[in-house]
Amino acid sequence: MNKRILFSFFVLFLCCCLSYAQTYEIEYTSSYNGKVLTEQSPTLVWADGKDNFILNNKIREQKSDYPFEITKVEKPSNTVVSYAFLKPGEIISSSDAESIGKQTFELINETKNILGYTCKKAVTKINSNTIEVWYTHDLKIHGGPSVIGQNLGLVLEIERNKNSLITARSIKKVKKTDIDRILKGSILPTDLLGYKDLLWKSRFTTLKVFENETINFSDESKSDERVKRFANGTIILKKIKFPSIKEGENIFVEVKQQSNGDAYDRTGTVFFVPQDKETSFFDGLEKGAKTLPVYDNGNGKQYYGVATTKNYSPAIEMMRFFTAFGIEKFNHIQLKGKDWQTISPFRQDITELKPSLSEKELWIGTFIGNYDKGGHKINLEITIHRSDQNIYKNNAAIPLFNTLNIMEMAGQDYSTMFDKDKGLFVEFILEKDLKNAQLRYITTGHGGWENGDEFIPKTNSIFLDGKMTFSFVPWRSDCGSYRLYNPASGNFPDGLSSSDLSRSNWCPGTVTNPNFIPLGDLNAGKHTIQIKIPQGATEGTSFSSWNVSGILLGSQ
Repeated sequence: MNKRILFSFFVLFLCCCLSYAQTYEIEYTSSYNGKVLTEQSPTLVWADGKDNFILNNKIREQKSDYPFEITKVEKPSNTVVSYAFLKPGEIISSSDAESIGKQTFELINETKNILGYTCKKAVTKINSNTIEVWYTHDLKIHGGPSVIGQNLGLVLEIERNKNSLITARSIKKVKKTDIDRILKGSILPTDLLGYKDLLWKSRFTTLKVFENETINFSDESKSDERVKRFANGTIILKKIKFPSIKEGENIFVEVKQQSNGDAYDRTGTVFFVPQDKETSFFDGLEKGAKTLPVYDNGNGKQYYGVATTKNYSPAIEMMRFFTAFGIEKFNHIQLKGKDWQTISPFRQDITELKPSLSEKELWIGTFIGNYDKGGHKINLEITIHRSDQNIYKNNAAIPLFNTLNIMEMAGQDYSTMFDKDKGLFVEFILEKDLKNAQLRYITTGHGGWENGDEFIPKTNSIFLDGKMTFSFVPWRSDCGSYRLYNPASGNFPDGLSSSDLSRSNWCPGTVTNPNFIPLGDLNAGKHTIQIKIPQGATEGTSFSSWNVSGILLGSQ
């Protein structure tokens, strides 16, 4: 090989080395509708001919909250390596060699100048979003503030739907980056789906309450060291310690339910037991319902544990749900064109109950009314999420009443007190003034025959201190939307299924949402609240009832 050829190889090698050695640091700012998002840390990119690292200034300064991510795009293969910092000392990673190569762009014959560099335009569609990318070839490298357009050139601007913009504000050459200082320690590789799941779950706190527990009716249902069972297994409880829940954090409760033998739609509730008074609902579970304070509306029946007293607080209902007709267990019932769902998911925001949960150790319970030995299988968890939203500003959550007969299978009577004009009448005392008071009110009507209140719209009227405050007809007409959750639902000659029928504020396989009823400002002292419902008359052995729960919210 002659000297000229050797010299050419040397020059080529030197040029490649210089290309890989030259590193650029690009900072990008984000804006929305023309307004710079000053609270958002600028995106930071370190790019050369070999790697493109994407992070932000807070990460470089080691001031970022956990979890956070750093993305590396390896050149020229365009392999995306993602690093997630879940908490101090815990880093996971995943590699994706395909996604960038699948990106397609329409190249537009337009140019503009960004920071002195000539940029070309490309357009793509991602999940119905129109993305405009401006990139340059002037610096002879590929990179950008995201994985979008990495195969085009150095991306200096990305605009989404003409309102969200990220654009380069500075470009400079650097001899060294801080990536080795940041990306150090043990890194656990995982598959892409596992990576996304671990990262997502690290963004919130999860309190596991029940995992694959049975709620049934059987003499064989006994408590153990993990879970307490009452009323022949129709009630399960577990003590849970809640962390400090800060202002702005959101709380969700989630139940996943399947039939384990019971084919019917059943009333379910997730509740917790306040223990701020001399007697609690837990006493009734352990010693019998008749040990709890009694409410008498004058109809000859006695209703135990349904209303607050000076020395007793009723169970606080977190979420009311209704099981579907035999989901999963009865999916063998075939109907043409029906592909049954396999699980009923019930999930609800309960952030307004934060004052009664934060830093408390509480008995969390679930009840499903049934008389089946197989019963139901459930999973229950509570999640706490950091959020910018702060819808619920109350610092008080005071339980007033809960007529749902949670101890039905232990002798607690159905809530038939609305057959008299008195209805449910509750006295309570406020120790302090309560500002912006609201009643968190959940109501469902029951009586499952033609003239029963389950199928007859009935007005619920709420009286505060003797004056009507709110009146409405609770009703659900969307039950047919959940047909695929109800494989064992009965079918009628008129072409309807039982699960299709409209009901008094509930459907098989759904959650019943609370009503938030404004009550104004309440002074300290004695108050009364009364619930009136024109409950239907008994026919033979068939009767109607109404499950109502009420929690007083506000700021003291």
